[in-house]
Amino acid sequence: MKLPFVTDDGIGTRANLGLILLSTDETLEAEMRMFAPQNGVALYHTRIPMVPEIRPETLAQMQADIPAAAALLPSALEFDVIGYGCTSASSVIGSQKVAEAVQQIFPKAKITDPLAALIAAGQALGVRRPGFLTPYLPEVSARMRDRLEEAGFDITGFGSFEEGDDRIVARITEASITAAALRLAQTTDCDALVVSCTNLRCAKVIASIEAQTGLPVLSSNQALAWHMMRLAGLDDQPSGFGALFSHSLAC
Repeated sequence: MKLPFVTDDGIGTRANLGLILLSTDETLEAEMRMFAPQNGVALYHTRIPMVPEIRPETLAQMQADIPAAAALLPSALEFDVIGYGCTSASSVIGSQKVAEAVQQIFPKAKITDPLAALIAAGQALGVRRPGFLTPYLPEVSARMRDRLEEAGFDITGFGSFEEGDDRIVARITEASITAAALRLAQTTDCDALVVSCTNLRCAKVIASIEAQTGLPVLSSNQALAWHMMRLAGLDDQPSGFGALFSHSLAC
């Protein structure tokens, strides 16, 4: 017996968002669920190959793999925004090249990445002198720092866990991240704290760090979620995740 049915506009009646995650990332997917609106917003994930060792040459390899990863997102959808979820690789490949690679598959979608999102977030908050915290090895941190300074930020303090294995980065505790951020704030004349890396678990401690330091905190995942939402025309303000979500894109 063939049964009748009706169709509707699907889940993403407000926006369809896509996210390309590293195969080694254990954090971004879970944190994005915390940040993203639920009502009428669909969030789809795909994965891109990445070895555990975070080095410039392994990060650069992902540029060739981005189109194939993007192609695994639902092809029937008109995506509003697609985010590429790797801060360090974005600094090596470049945000423009990341966008071009994704738009080979979804030419109409707006594209962002954590580097572009952190820059946009800093501009929205009027940040000039951030303190900068990373988990990366020195050569990877240096590339990321260069990109932020090229965007006009004067990094007044820097600290790193100097860990090259992404599997270990995902296990760095929230208490360790908090302690590092507080130490950086206490020893640096900064007007914000930037915590880089999608595999660092920052979502649950952003508000606490802001309360203890009096400084806005920008994490890779928080900034990426905010930027994707604002590019999609969503003005939602999820609570408990820092001052950023109360801001719109800078004009």
